[in-house]
Amino acid sequence: MINQTYRLVSARQFEVTYKDKEFTSGQVVVRPTHLSICAADQRYFTGTRGKEAMDKKLPMALIHEGVGKVMYDPTGAFKVGTHVVMVPNIPNEENQFIAENYLRSSFFRSSGYDGFMQDYMFMNPDRLVALPEQMNLHVAAFIELITIAVHAMSRFESVAHQKRDLFGVWGDGNLGFITSLILKKRYPSCKVYVFGKNQYKLEHFSFVDEVYQINDIPKDLRVDHAFECVGGRGSESAIEQIIDYTQPEASVALLGVSEYPVKVATRMILEKGIIFIGSSRSGSKDFVNTVNLLNEFPEIVDYLETLIGAVHTVRSIEDIGKAFEEDLTSSWGKTIMKWEI
Repeated sequence: MINQTYRLVSARQFEVTYKDKEFTSGQVVVRPTHLSICAADQRYFTGTRGKEAMDKKLPMALIHEGVGKVMYDPTGAFKVGTHVVMVPNIPNEENQFIAENYLRSSFFRSSGYDGFMQDYMFMNPDRLVALPEQMNLHVAAFIELITIAVHAMSRFESVAHQKRDLFGVWGDGNLGFITSLILKKRYPSCKVYVFGKNQYKLEHFSFVDEVYQINDIPKDLRVDHAFECVGGRGSESAIEQIIDYTQPEASVALLGVSEYPVKVATRMILEKGIIFIGSSRSGSKDFVNTVNLLNEFPEIVDYLETLIGAVHTVRSIEDIGKAFEEDLTSSWGKTIMKWEI
């Protein structure tokens, strides 16, 4: 069959390409239905990813957050019509020590490998996770982002000490919201404080114990452990504050992505014995764990609905561009594309 792929060929310019795809016995055919725009996609769309990366990775179909409907499954793993979340990580080997999302040989969709902006996806069954029938598909569209927090917490739990009375989360955006929400659910007896720049964003964090603007933190406040969800140019100042406001021997999970080198006060890290834990992306196991978490605690989904910033029905290439442009002007939440192209 001829499959249409909608690729970014240069900044703000999409084109359709056509590929002849064959049905194979080992792959499931999925029709994408709901896609979510990520900040990483926007860096490609706007050309701010850098000329070297743009020249190396384009043309490329964007989007690595999305769900779809099973149209054909010769493997018998899924019933036709089942909604599934699609795993963007594609491992090419197994390693008993290194997770699939950290293997240098793995591919990742919308990062040098075509993403989900296609008519149909041909995927191995282990790259798909079935969704509960009652799942809100607008929320499900950004499950990949939720898995980032779930994965980071699994890494945190493997190294952090057990004094977990007070967590600090730096970042008042989507990832900070998700991380804080899951921390409150996983550690119900612990307190979660959120530190951010924007008061109107912090007002969305009604479920945490305290919120603070980063220029107005009590001098004697200390957290047992911290999660950095800022990224970009703000990473440096966030990490500096985290070092100042964490207890000795704290564990700090770094989730924010920065395109720029970040200066770190190593002297205080050494004096306090702070452990920094880098986390990036996630694997199929994290998707299974996340779907199970959302199914077990549907109230999490209710809170996550507040992250739906806008929903755009996409039926043409022009609609794709409009969705990306309007996402750039959004001050809160995720932009969802209802994929009907």
